[in-house]
Amino acid sequence: MIDVLIVSLGGTAGLREADAELAGSLRRAGAAVEMVAAARPREWRTMAAIELAWALNARRAARQGIAAFAPRAVLYSSTTAALLGPARGAIRFDAPAAGNRPGRHGIWQRRTERARFEDAALLVPWSEGGLAEAPAPHADAVVVPVPVAPSGLVGERDIAAITYGANPEKKGLDRVLAAWARDARAGEELVVAGVDEAAGAVWLQRAASPAGSAGARVRFAGMLSRGGYRALLRRARVFVTAPRREDYGIAQLEALADGCMLVTTPSPGPYAALPIAHALDPRLVSPDLNVRAALDEPSDGYAERAATALAAFSPQEVDRVVARDLLPLLRAL
Repeated sequence: MIDVLIVSLGGTAGLREADAELAGSLRRAGAAVEMVAAARPREWRTMAAIELAWALNARRAARQGIAAFAPRAVLYSSTTAALLGPARGAIRFDAPAAGNRPGRHGIWQRRTERARFEDAALLVPWSEGGLAEAPAPHADAVVVPVPVAPSGLVGERDIAAITYGANPEKKGLDRVLAAWARDARAGEELVVAGVDEAAGAVWLQRAASPAGSAGARVRFAGMLSRGGYRALLRRARVFVTAPRREDYGIAQLEALADGCMLVTTPSPGPYAALPIAHALDPRLVSPDLNVRAALDEPSDGYAERAATALAAFSPQEVDRVVARDLLPLLRAL
């Protein structure tokens, strides 16, 4: 018998990394932890069908894990993993379907989620914003952020701006490129991580203005290793993003941790970095993406104040929350 079985959806690299971080934190707190992952299903035409396939695969993985490890507690990582869960347990999520699956996209997920959240043994949201979107009534909750820390020593800031656009529509890459075309000056470069040259050309056409018209540059870096991406953050002065909705925003938190100024739109969702960005410099949180203010008139002590604001997201603090608050509740299930 083990303490905790984590049923990981693992649909994205970010979710897989977050699940690994939580498992490591629970083990450091003294728990015996195992993790099972849902198999990736084939792509379906609608979000509702895709998530049904994911939920069925998560149920299979959970059944196998429960039979193999006889856990004291089951923790479903993501709402989708919990929707068809075979056993009552805790639910870990960045955002609920109630918030990020409007209309036909969540035609069955929202209804099922209401029942699961009410019947759950415990909710473990990534943020207070995620919990605020959860349907009520719901189980008791403990907020456990995904840990964020600086990735290394900072050298020369020779890149003007960087963005992450692995999901270009959701991340508002067209808005970022349009703002860059408007504001950038000759010799300044925007690096777009997560998008290759071929896809980037399509998004340049979609942007309202031809990027680079004033001699500025856009470089599409494609998919990068974790280390390679964080190395670019340490070289960038500004991280610019315009998500149409942000369920958490780990990329923005990592950018702040590595000393970038965050230029963003005031996007809806449980956007954990948004209140931090607004407190650091409200000029840089605006619908029109005030890139020039960040590049020309940076706020004094921005990086130092950002480091202080991120203290609650440090690995050490997250480990304390897991050991003090989460693990005792899981062991009591």
